[in-house]
Amino acid sequence: MDVRKLEGSIVALVTPFNEDGSVNFDQLERLLEFHVENGTDAILTLGTTGESATMTDEEDNSVVKFVVDHVAGRVPVIAGSGSNCTAVQTAKSLTYQRLGADAVLIISPYYNKSNEEGIYQHLKHTADATDIPCILYNIPGRTGCSISVRNVERLAAHPNVMGIKEASGNMAYAASIAHCLSDDFRLYSGEDALTVPLMALGGSGTISVWADVQPALVHEMCRAYLDGDTERATRIQVEGQPLISALFGEVNPIPVKEALAQMGLIDANYRLPLVPMSEGPKAALLDAMKGAGLIG
Repeated sequence: MDVRKLEGSIVALVTPFNEDGSVNFDQLERLLEFHVENGTDAILTLGTTGESATMTDEEDNSVVKFVVDHVAGRVPVIAGSGSNCTAVQTAKSLTYQRLGADAVLIISPYYNKSNEEGIYQHLKHTADATDIPCILYNIPGRTGCSISVRNVERLAAHPNVMGIKEASGNMAYAASIAHCLSDDFRLYSGEDALTVPLMALGGSGTISVWADVQPALVHEMCRAYLDGDTERATRIQVEGQPLISALFGEVNPIPVKEALAQMGLIDANYRLPLVPMSEGPKAALLDAMKGAGLIG
C-alpha cells in the first residue's frame, strides 16, 4: 500500500530486552507476528515506547532492519528517527530509509528546544533530505516544546510530510490544526484515551500503546469509525478506558511491558532509568487486564 494513505491502528511497538539488556530478537519476532495476525495496520519501531532513547545507533539499525525484513511488506514499517540534533535526526532518517522503512517519525527538538522558526527548520531539514515520508510528532510533555499551529500549517504543505502524531492531549490544539488535513496530510492520535475524539476531527487513526496488548480491538475501533460505525467505535473507546488508564499508571512503557509479560509475549526487562512497576500501579494494571479479558 501507499504509506501516505495509511489509516487505522499503528502500534507503537515495545523493544523486548534480555535480562542483560540486549535486544531479544526472538521476542521481537513473536510481537511482529502477533500484530500482523491481529490486524495491526502498521508498525512503529523505535518510538518512545520502544525505549529508543537508551539504545545505540547500532542497536537502532539492527532493530529497524530486523523489523523491515521480518514484516516483509505485509504492513508498512515506520521508524522513529527523532533527535534534538537536526543533523542526527536527518542522518538516522536516511539510514532507516536505506534499511527499507516506509516512513519516519520526527520530533520537535527536546531539551535545547529553539524558537518557532528553529523548530520549523529542524523538521523541514529532515523532510527535505529524505525520500520516504515524514510524520511529525507533537508531544510537548516529552520534548518541552510544541509544534505551533503555524508550523503545522507550513509543514503540511511540504510534499514529504504526510501527517502528524498528536500527543499533547489538547483537543483545542487538535481542532486548530484540523483544517490542514487532507489526503496528503493526516492526523494520528498519540493519546489512546482520545483516539475517537481525534478521529471526529478528521483523524485517520492512532499510533497506539494500547494496540500493543489489544491489537485486534484497536484496529476494529479505528476501522469502525472509518467505515461510519461511530457508535461501535465510541463504545470500544469508552469500554477501553480502564485499561488505557492502567497502561499509563506509570511512565510509558513500564506498564505496557508488564502487561505483555503477563500475557506471556515478552519478559518485563527495561533499561535504566526505567525500572519494573511498583506494586500499587501493577495491581491496578492486573485488575484492568482481568476486566479486559487479557488474563484470568
